[in-house]
Amino acid sequence: MDYDSDEGRMAAAEQLAAHHPRAAAEALRAIACDDGVGDEVRLSAAEQLPGLDPQAAAQACLAIASDKGVGDEVRLSAAELLPAVDPQAAAEAFRGITGDRLRHGPPPPPSPPRPPRPPW
Repeated sequence: MDYDSDEGRMAAAEQLAAHHPRAAAEALRAIACDDGVGDEVRLSAAEQLPGLDPQAAAQACLAIASDKGVGDEVRLSAAELLPAVDPQAAAEAFRGITGDRLRHGPPPPPSPPRPPRPPW
């Protein structure tokens, strides 16, 4: 197994869960908080944390939801996990995501094509 890949780290953490839940929670939290790991893998790690360690789940979900480098869908999914483990952090995460959208807003519509120049 390749423990240096995102998937290898996830597989190792998942195997730990059956015998060493505390170690698995720490491994999953580390994956979820690692901005070098792919967005979907981070979210998958965070989704497994509430049953193992609610505090680690809150930290992981807040890290993902607050990371502006993560796609909006994944940030929202992470924020949606927070109310069950930390309602106050959930409010903070949703405010942050909303604030990002308000500051940056949607992209402007494309400019209309220029009319052709007169042939003079």
